[in-house]
Amino acid sequence: MLTMRSTSDNWLSMTDHQKTDQQNITMQQQRVELIDVLRGIALMTMVVYHFTWDLEYFGWIGPATTMQTGWVIFARSIASSFLFLVGVSMVLAHRGGIEWQPFWKRWLQVAGAAALISIVSYMFMPGGFIFFGILHAIALFSLFGLLFLRLPWMVTLLVAVVVWVIWKTTRFDVFDLHALRWVGLAPIPPRSNDYVPLFPWFAATLAGIAFTQMALAHGLWQRLHGLKIADWLRRPMTFIGRRSLIFYLVHQPVLLASLWLFTAVVGEPDRAPAFIYHCQNSCLQTNGETFCRRYCTCMVDEMKSRNLFTPFMQGNTDSNQNDELMVSRDLCVAQDGN
Repeated sequence: MLTMRSTSDNWLSMTDHQKTDQQNITMQQQRVELIDVLRGIALMTMVVYHFTWDLEYFGWIGPATTMQTGWVIFARSIASSFLFLVGVSMVLAHRGGIEWQPFWKRWLQVAGAAALISIVSYMFMPGGFIFFGILHAIALFSLFGLLFLRLPWMVTLLVAVVVWVIWKTTRFDVFDLHALRWVGLAPIPPRSNDYVPLFPWFAATLAGIAFTQMALAHGLWQRLHGLKIADWLRRPMTFIGRRSLIFYLVHQPVLLASLWLFTAVVGEPDRAPAFIYHCQNSCLQTNGETFCRRYCTCMVDEMKSRNLFTPFMQGNTDSNQNDELMVSRDLCVAQDGN
């Protein structure tokens, strides 16, 4: 006679292999959600930073605000979290062997988006266009990371430390060539609105690979599945995290368009006081107060007369404009001397 068996009876009747498969399915579901939540949080912190950068770009907050120590640390933490999660996802996605078809599909999407970012940023900001930003880094590090998926986690972690130490201690003029600037070992970092080179940032992806390998080997990853995430956080962050590439590509145009519209309605902010304030603070380190006051005021007048003030404040000057800025500088220095 046929009878219905309870879920527990079914579980007891499973072989060890079947139980392991069932556990892996459950862990896979929880794992994806956890990673997506973390990725969603990283994306939202990125929005905070980019919105601040945009406010600075439009002149609503002081110039070089995002260059202050706290904001620099914040930005680097965001980039590190993205690249760390790249390493985590690689280990989890390819535990049973490299899944080449989904890997190449995703890689082409990221690489294509990176190329699009380069083209668009060059069109609108040629003086600081993004030639190797976070998406370029993710594409490259995803390829290099494949080499470490079957190595012991301690070896991977050691290589991560070596990458960081090399970046901290080594510079070569040859890496200042345009074709090699993605390496990150040039004496002076190139100008770009998003620069995430191999050194030191590959260390973050390697750290993510090493951590996940270690967590899987010692049962830590299984314990992470027990974490309870409140619905108010889990649902929106999972939604964003599962659409991370689209969200990344769309968020900045939306922010810029919103601020452009706001500025068009209420009018341009007066950036001259902010420029003079920062100019004088820098000037006073090597010159007297009278000279600095006159010099900085002169620079504002000169740049406005040459239509250089707005591009300069936006960090969007080309080589010809930079030459004009040097002429303005020389005139202001000479004028004060007279």
